[in-house]
Amino acid sequence: MPTLEFSPERMYTFIKGYATALGWTDVLNAMAFARRMHADQNRKDGLPYIAHPLTMACHALALGINSEPVVAACMLHDVCEDCGVKANQLPVSDEIQDAVNRLTHVKTTPLEIYYDSIAQNWISIMVKILDRCHNVSSMAGTFSQAKCQDYILESETHVMPLFRILKERKPEYGNVLFVLKYHVMSVDNSLKALLGSVDGPA
Repeated sequence: MPTLEFSPERMYTFIKGYATALGWTDVLNAMAFARRMHADQNRKDGLPYIAHPLTMACHALALGINSEPVVAACMLHDVCEDCGVKANQLPVSDEIQDAVNRLTHVKTTPLEIYYDSIAQNWISIMVKILDRCHNVSSMAGTFSQAKCQDYILESETHVMPLFRILKERKPEYGNVLFVLKYHVMSVDNSLKALLGSVDGPA
């Protein structure tokens, strides 16, 4: 049976070639650093963890988000949270370090405070939205029903308002945000209907 997954090696090669052509040294540094930090980690679906930031970065480029800070932050967005690295240790600009720091969730920090910080930085908003797109696509079959429901609630409460904030701040990304919002809402609504049929009527 053919796999529907994208090859991490091919994605890495594509992004590296793209970044090299544009002289994006922050992206090249971020890629190498992320691959090293995530080397021994896997996603809940069993894929190498590096496939997640690579997919996000490819998604951004495919949608025409030709922003070096966004692509670099996609590659590094989980490094601090999952690998014990501080943002000021990342081999990228201060701008990207700040974005990644805002995306790093300390478990004791309430979600309201975490998302308020993300909302102050357009790069962080875009990366969080791309992160949510990929995560909702892979949560069915890997998350428990309870975690799926919590994740959908978090999307509705905290992620959806980010679309409006970013559209107001960066109207040139309006069409991109429409596609991303449609994706998140479609997957979440489908899973809500499925979970409702599993749980039965209240």
